[in-house]
Amino acid sequence: MALVDQVDHSARGGWPAVAVVAAGTFTVVTSEMLPVGLLTPLGESLAVSEGTAGLALTVTGLSAAVAAPALAPVFARHDRRRALVLLMALVGLGNLLSAWAPNFAVMTAARLLVGIGMGGVWALAAGIAVRLVPPTSVGAATSLVFSGIAVASVLGVPAGAYVGEILGWRAAFVAAGGLGLGLAVALAAALPALPADAARPRLAEPLADARVRVALVVVALLVTGHFAAYTYVRPVLEDVSGIRAALVGALLLGYGIAGVAGNFAAGFGATRSARGTLLLLSALLAATVFLVPALGDSVWAAAALLVLWGVAYGGVSVSVQTWLLAAVPRAREAASALLVGVFNTAIALGAFLGGRAADGLGTASVMYLGGALASAAALVLAATRPRAERPPRREPTS
Repeated sequence: MALVDQVDHSARGGWPAVAVVAAGTFTVVTSEMLPVGLLTPLGESLAVSEGTAGLALTVTGLSAAVAAPALAPVFARHDRRRALVLLMALVGLGNLLSAWAPNFAVMTAARLLVGIGMGGVWALAAGIAVRLVPPTSVGAATSLVFSGIAVASVLGVPAGAYVGEILGWRAAFVAAGGLGLGLAVALAAALPALPADAARPRLAEPLADARVRVALVVVALLVTGHFAAYTYVRPVLEDVSGIRAALVGALLLGYGIAGVAGNFAAGFGATRSARGTLLLLSALLAATVFLVPALGDSVWAAAALLVLWGVAYGGVSVSVQTWLLAAVPRAREAASALLVGVFNTAIALGAFLGGRAADGLGTASVMYLGGALASAAALVLAATRPRAERPPRREPTS
């Protein structure tokens, strides 16, 4: 392991490589979330309801949830750089197929490809920072990798909404496809060789640790609740707040900027107490989502709530990943694969449940559903006995 680590951050590794991996997480999450800002025109163009159009996100989440743990044992035997390049190219091609889709069936197939590539990229990227930088920089590098997720909310989803408004929703998918293929080339150029680790822990190994099990339950509740509400945030803003479609992109931009701030703030806090940070984020997320139907009846109130929502959700990924790295440092890729599987199952389930609620109970009901699930996550954390937490460490090189 020590020899591998020495090679990993020599020559072409280090912070430039971490930055490209962060751009990769940005690209895959942008690709996954793109339908959120395009839900209304996408549904109208393909002649499906908003609830059915939300299944474009459900399919991506489910395929990513299956792909991450399924691909982890396969790629454990291969160089991570080659694997990341291949998976990123698949994301790019899936987006281009989405742009061409003449009907919802083809869109579903295209989103399946995006999900497979995204699940693999996310699973590998989550534990790769530890192999690219010195031990003292692992925490900051992990936050930077996960900042790609938050920045995707700042630039990805709002930019997709803007492009969709000006050039049509298909142009947004074309842009995402080009970005994916460009990042495949950048990963090939920036990453050093990342050979397989000597140890290849089984996926079941991290589950022996109670902290991993609690973290996965919390992720399932939080992410399901978030996406039950956030997938349908555009129709909620239009129906509840009376906000014009042209302003939705600006409000999502504010949400995303807050998400970036939440990512780095949570990364700092999670190195001291991941459980405490997640408890705070869960409570804040529940409160803000619950309040949207009651207080989000104006542009300013809706904007304020979206900022708080962004801060809360922006810190979830890095907090959970920090928790898992501290709990099972020798099984980081196995734990990351499990996290991606649960995370994306929750994305798919949230989008599905939100769609059923929106179609059956009215648009505003998705906010109550999301708030209830986030509250349940906070209760799980509050009921969990805290254990001594340590920041993630990498094995020393020699």
